Order: sequence, then structure tokens, then C-alpha cells
Amino acid sequence: MIKKFVAAFALAVSMASAFAAVDINAANSDALRGIKGIGPAKAKAILDEREAHGPFKDAAELSKRVKGMGGKTVERLQAEGLTIGSGGAAVAAAGAAGKPAGGTLAKPAAGAVVVKK
Repeated sequence: MIKKFVAAFALAVSMASAFAAVDINAANSDALRGIKGIGPAKAKAILDEREAHGPFKDAAELSKRVKGMGGKTVERLQAEGLTIGSGGAAVAAAGAAGKPAGGTLAKPAAGAVVVKK
């Protein structure tokens, strides 16, 4: 009985973390790579563009500014949990060493969910 309860609890926790939204304007490399379809190179391209030209306003701007991120790709990534701007909950995940990748970590929006890996 206890094993079933523990298994159900573990399943519920893993499902909750799978549906956490990642705000592209607040996330570090690790958080971006947590989105299915974003690897290390794409995460670096997103972070470099955000650092050079500021936050992304919407999906159209993201697809315009980041090479290889067309409209359909951005739609698919949004379906996987990527958010742009304050429309969704922000997830700012700290790196494995507890330090953000690439410098400083932006503060999540008020009421945002913060997940540490």
C-alpha cells in the first residue's frame, strides 16, 4: 500500500514539473534546455540575442531575431512550455553548481514558479 502511494506521489511530482512554463526572458541555459527541442546551441543563441538586444516581446520577434527559430518552431516550443514575456509563469532554474549559466539570473515575475535542478 505504501509503495503504491509513494509511486503515485512521485508520478504526480514529475508530471507537475513537466508542465512548468519557462519564460524565455528570465530563463538561463539550463532552463531553456529543459524545453524539448532546445539544445545547448539554440539555448546559447537565444541567450546571446537576449543579452545583445534585450528581452523578446512576442513569438514573432523571437522567430525574427534568433536564426533557425521559424514560426512553426516557436509554436512547437510554446506547446512544450516556452513562454514569452509575462504571459505565463517564469521558471528560472539554477545550474547544477547553483550558479546561473552566463552571468546573472533575472528575477522571476511576481507569483512565478521557481524550479531549481
